[in-house]
Amino acid sequence: MMKRLSVPLADFENQDLDTVLELSGARFDVDCVNWPEAFPYAPLCGGRIARTQDALVVDFRVSGLDLRARNTEDNGRQWEDSCVEVFIQDPEDGNYYNFEINALGKVLACTGPDRHNRTPRPVEEMEDILRFSQVEGGPIEEEGIHTWRVGVIIPFYLIGIDPENLPGSIRANFYKCGDKTAHPHYLSWSPVETLRPDFHRPEFFGELILG
Repeated sequence: MMKRLSVPLADFENQDLDTVLELSGARFDVDCVNWPEAFPYAPLCGGRIARTQDALVVDFRVSGLDLRARNTEDNGRQWEDSCVEVFIQDPEDGNYYNFEINALGKVLACTGPDRHNRTPRPVEEMEDILRFSQVEGGPIEEEGIHTWRVGVIIPFYLIGIDPENLPGSIRANFYKCGDKTAHPHYLSWSPVETLRPDFHRPEFFGELILG
């Protein structure tokens, strides 16, 4: 069955972001180990999601081994670092958007119909993606357990949605990966039923219901 999550409309005007997400945000877990034989490691990863009138707010919390953060600019190879991801399908044309965020808050954002035909978002659009990040514990790249969070505020216009005419729901998935960490891993919110790791599969997206 398709996973579903209701995304509430929250008031971010009168309270700080953390308080609003704690009281009003919908919680989700990124805990599907889709390829356990090849990639059994599973750091703890979950988050909270809500929306404003014109944007999605997604906050990830992660705890696990390794913390790789070598991509220091937007639209780099963020998936090789300690990374969380939001993939969203355009409700109109079937293309989908990938937002891949490392622990530094640097974002890779692209759009297209499949993994081989991706178009990076231009600089002026990247500046509209607000992000926040925090790392606890030892220095980045040091061995041991690291706890970190990263969040993004994604304007609806960047995912093909008119905020004045919101659809009832959109298809999406959340991921946790780290291709070049010491313990490579590939976790998802909604299960991905492929033979090998492949997050660029919108047929396995779950559903976000826009409250």
